[in-house]
Amino acid sequence: MSEVLELVDVSVVRDGHALLDDVSWSVKEGERWVILGPNGAGKTTLLNLASSYLFPSKGTATVLGDRLGAVDVFELRPRIGMAGIAMADKLPGSQSVLRTVLTAAYGMTAHWQEEYEDVDEERARAFLDRLGMTEYLDRRFGTLSEGERKRTLIARAMMTDPELLLLDEPAAGLDLGGREDLVRRLGRLARDPYAPSMVMVTHHVEEIAPGFTHVLMIRQGQVLAAGPLETELNSRNLSRCFGLPLVVEKRGDRWTAQGLPLS
Repeated sequence: MSEVLELVDVSVVRDGHALLDDVSWSVKEGERWVILGPNGAGKTTLLNLASSYLFPSKGTATVLGDRLGAVDVFELRPRIGMAGIAMADKLPGSQSVLRTVLTAAYGMTAHWQEEYEDVDEERARAFLDRLGMTEYLDRRFGTLSEGERKRTLIARAMMTDPELLLLDEPAAGLDLGGREDLVRRLGRLARDPYAPSMVMVTHHVEEIAPGFTHVLMIRQGQVLAAGPLETELNSRNLSRCFGLPLVVEKRGDRWTAQGLPLS
């Protein structure tokens, strides 16, 4: 399998502070990775590198076969799907859900003068249907619940048929029902052999959908563990990652974690 993302000895330094410190990591075609770590660990910085919106201060970052710094990022970015809070903030709240997804076909955030073909609308409707949003096509994006917004953003990220899909805390801010619905839908996507390689950032192991294959744990800009979920997601590694004693269990095809009781 070829690599869709490869970081070699990468550091990102801002104002004398290392956001990432000598990170080496690779994602191969077809893999589904989850990135775990506390606030400020460097998770979003990793996604910004993977999406080509940030360049390394040191080391090399290669995305979809092209090295950052030696490629036209405006040609690279349409091959990468990104869903997260930063994208939601750029989208007009008055725009319909269908239009919000359609504009991704032209790399736009709002409709201007572009004309869409029937095939574009069919794709947008299909992705929205897959994420349970068919009845919301004409709703304004700004009137959606948090869960509905998250599902719309994922449909939008899929619109360009990306080779790499990046999800930045897709379940953040959702209630229990919203989280479980999203995890179920992400699990269906993750298990689809035709879906792109995926990288998802989260704080919670409960948000890891069935079908995800690998985990990277990061703390203070350094990788603590990286590899298959079944071997690397364990109590020792997660305790080191979050800095307190934790117990990790797998129940069926889902993960849970909780702290040890105080003595």
